[in-house]
Parts: sequence; C-alpha cells; structure tokens
Amino acid sequence: MDAHYSVEGAILTGRYTPPTHYVFKIESFSKLYKAIEDKYNSDKFDAEGFSWKLSIYPTGDESKNGKGHISIFLELVTSLAVGSDVNVTVNLFVFNHFEDKYFSFQGICIYIYIFYFFLLCILVRFIYFNLVNNNADGRVRRYHALKKTWGIAKFIDIETFSNPEKGYLLDDTCVFGAEIFVIKSSFKSERLSMMNEPSTYFHTWKITKFSSNMTNDNHYSGNFGCYNWYIWLYPDGTGKSKGNSISVFLCTTKSKIPADTKLFTKFILRVKDQTGGNRDVKIEDNHLYSPDNYSSGRVEFLSLAKLQDPKMGFLVDDTVTIEAEVTLLGLVMKE
Repeated sequence: MDAHYSVEGAILTGRYTPPTHYVFKIESFSKLYKAIEDKYNSDKFDAEGFSWKLSIYPTGDESKNGKGHISIFLELVTSLAVGSDVNVTVNLFVFNHFEDKYFSFQGICIYIYIFYFFLLCILVRFIYFNLVNNNADGRVRRYHALKKTWGIAKFIDIETFSNPEKGYLLDDTCVFGAEIFVIKSSFKSERLSMMNEPSTYFHTWKITKFSSNMTNDNHYSGNFGCYNWYIWLYPDGTGKSKGNSISVFLCTTKSKIPADTKLFTKFILRVKDQTGGNRDVKIEDNHLYSPDNYSSGRVEFLSLAKLQDPKMGFLVDDTVTIEAEVTLLGLVMKE
C-alpha cells in the first residue's frame, strides 16, 4: 500500500468534483513563470456573500519561506470594518490531469512507500501542523481588517509540479481552484465583571398578626438596597407546596436592572427561630438576576406543620420573622 505523505503536510484525498467557488486554468504556464517577478492575482470572484482573489506565486513567496514551491493565497477583497471579522473554512486545489481529480495540498510533497511507517507519519504530520505550519488546509481561518490573506506558502514543490509524469502540468497547462465556506456565528457573548468590593444588603421583615394578615395568596416586604430587593412570601405555599409549606423568594424590581445587564449575587433567606434555639431555617445560593429571571428562592421553604409548632419558635405571639441578605458579586453584560 502506497502512502503519499509529507512532514510538512499530506496530499488530501483527491476528488472528481471541481472546487465549489472558483477554478482558474493557466495555459502556457512556463510563459507566466517567466513573465512575472512575484505573483499573479486573479480577478475577484464572489463566494458566501464576500469578494475574493486568488494569488499564485509561480516561483514561491520567498517572504514566507516558499522558495522552490508554488505558493497560493486567498485574499478577502471585501472591506471589513475595524473590529469585525469573517471566519471561514478554506480549501485550495490543484488538478491532476492523469487521475482527473482535484487535490488539496498542505506543503511540499514527498513519497513514503513503506506501509509500516504510515502511522508514525500521521503523528509527524499532526505535530507539525499544530506546532509549526500555518496553512489554509480546510481548518477555520479568521479574516479581519488587519489580516485579509491566508494561504499556503509551500503548496506544492516546483519539481513535483513540473514533472510530466505526475500529471499536474500537462501540455504546459494547469488548473487551480478554491472553495470558501463562511462560518456564520450565532453565539451570544457576555462579560462577567466581578466587584472589587461587593456590597451586601440586609433586610428583616417582621410579620405581626401573621394568622389574620396572611390571608391573601402572596405578600411582599418593603424594598431594600439599590436594586429594590424585596421578599416575596406565599404563606400557604404555591405550586406543589400549596397547603403544605410556605414559599419564600428573594426578588428584585425588574425596572431597576439596566438594559443588557444581569446581577450575579449570593443571597440568604432565613426564617428565624425567635426563641433563640438556633433552629433557623435558611437557604443560601447564587443567582443571576435579570428582567426575565428576577426571583429566586424555594417553593417548599418551611412546612406549615413546623411553622405552627410552638416548640420550634418560628411563630411566636402570632409573629413570623424573615431575614434576607444579598451580596452583589458582579455584573454580567452583553459584549
């Protein structure tokens, strides 16, 4: 079994299908070779909503160590605003007339015919590509205002390309190609800024005449803190705890949260044991408050049986005390 391989890159699997976006045929390549000092720039072509040019260096781009090779680069012609970018997958091709296939190269090509060394060569290729080489080999490339060209300085060595037995240059004619696939990102970007000196806010809600006053479905404490925090109480529970437990939540006033901002907090909710028996019931948690997620707490906070048990100390002289403590740890904002 033959393995065409290179320590600077491998020949990718050839295919019959032409490149998706651009094919460039050069007749009398030897004349072009002699006629230009540097490179040939193709006319611009459109792909994936942008305009591009293909640059071919018949004698190699020496500034990028491409001497002795044909260098090929893809340039983004469309202007980009500073700070914007385009992420694309780029494939560059050369046509083999004998095999009637388009091949994509990464670097100089040498031949290894020993099957038993094949796996070792794959390892060499992996190390080289990830640590050394910087080619347009089907991996994602980022174009932006300061980086508008990507390509392969050592696309194919001139000796291999010019060898009539290889099939790349036939009757002094060759064909190159390119295809570009823009990766359209739809991700959401946010930034968490932690507070250097987090602020903590406290509130004690003493509910007197609990049995007679807590007849409505839900009740609210007074506001406290810069974001108008408040305690939200369902004295007879809500949802699955209805009729079994009290439900307690810590909320913030939605209108107080700036646009495109979330509040990263640590909070404590506590129902006090008023007899000093150290039987307080509390929850402690982190929560990210936003206009769409402005409350956090527990539906089954404390069972009504325990609340009404005089030995527990939660309901004393028909009074219940609920405490809240919230620390603003940071702000999460859209990028």
